[in-house]
Amino acid sequence: MRPGATPRPAVLDQLRGALALTLPLTLPLLLLACGGDPPPVDPTPTPPVTSVAPPEARSQLAALAAAAQDRHLTASYRLSVAGREDRTVVVTTATDRSWRVDIPGGALGGTADVAVAQNGAGLFQCALPSAGWAVPADCVRVGDPDAGLAGSIDPRVQHPFTDWRDVLTDRQAALSVSVSPPLPGAAGTCFSVESTTVSVGPPLDVGIYCYDRDGTLTGARLSFGTLVLAGPPAAAPASVSLPGPVVDREPLRMAAPPPEDPSASPSVDQQQ
Repeated sequence: MRPGATPRPAVLDQLRGALALTLPLTLPLLLLACGGDPPPVDPTPTPPVTSVAPPEARSQLAALAAAAQDRHLTASYRLSVAGREDRTVVVTTATDRSWRVDIPGGALGGTADVAVAQNGAGLFQCALPSAGWAVPADCVRVGDPDAGLAGSIDPRVQHPFTDWRDVLTDRQAALSVSVSPPLPGAAGTCFSVESTTVSVGPPLDVGIYCYDRDGTLTGARLSFGTLVLAGPPAAAPASVSLPGPVVDREPLRMAAPPPEDPSASPSVDQQQ
């Protein structure tokens, strides 16, 4: 094109087309050469990941133990202890929050049957007629309703149905909880419970606790043996009743009574 000549419209169209093709390619290089940043590139939108994490075992156990606190029933459990015949433990948790747990062979070295019961009047240990207690049933008040049993008279079997549930619902309790393989015969979900602190008197037995979805304890493997629900629970009474009158005597101890001393028995000559 001669100097001073006016570009023809066709030539202008060709120049515009060339610039349209080359400018997007050369602009980033020009910006880099001048120290500028390249224009941002819109990332390809990624769809959000929607996943639901499984409930933490500690929270799940606490929720089931809380449901157990509101569960009112009458239920039978098979108690298995190494070296002994299986026994049937009967648990009653009434609608007025009184409770009673009948434990065959729960005292005197396994020779006496006992019941541990709590109502508004106090905490009681009751002796039931058995081989080691051949008298009518009676009960001894051992403390206020919120009291605990001394170790020498505590069969421990009642705790999973009473105060240990408070520990399982306490998120601040020093416990380590994980889901456990189920105990044979126990429905629902089983949890392995361990203590995270070294304590002379831990607040509950470590071991395995199994709960159904409605809060029914279906099984437990603890220091005193293994409990497994023996059948569907029945309705709870309005209040538990003690199996006998309240009397003034010493509660039955867990240990077996000492053997009789043969030398203390009168001889035939002495009897004559």
